[in-house]
Amino acid sequence: MLQLTGKQKRFLRSKANTLSPIFSVGKNGLTQVWVNELVLAISKRELVKISLQQSADESAKDVAEFIQAHSDITVAQTIGRTLVLFLPAQEDKYKRISVELAKI
Repeated sequence: MLQLTGKQKRFLRSKANTLSPIFSVGKNGLTQVWVNELVLAISKRELVKISLQQSADESAKDVAEFIQAHSDITVAQTIGRTLVLFLPAQEDKYKRISVELAKI
């Protein structure tokens, strides 16, 4: 997990403002397979939003803790039932946000 400064978190929140959630947590709950799929998706985007469905048994805080415990993903923001997640890309061709973030 990456330690972010307040300015870096603010930058990520501003970038995520226009994003739509691409993953959701439902009644099936949290599994390592789900986290692995999330890592695959975020490795090409660097920044994603996920949402919790009404049928989800977990709280946003539980989901954030599970994701951070089972991967290198950093939770940049939690608003209600939506989480903003960040993971720097490993491949240079996908590095956009992490390059800008390093300058802050």
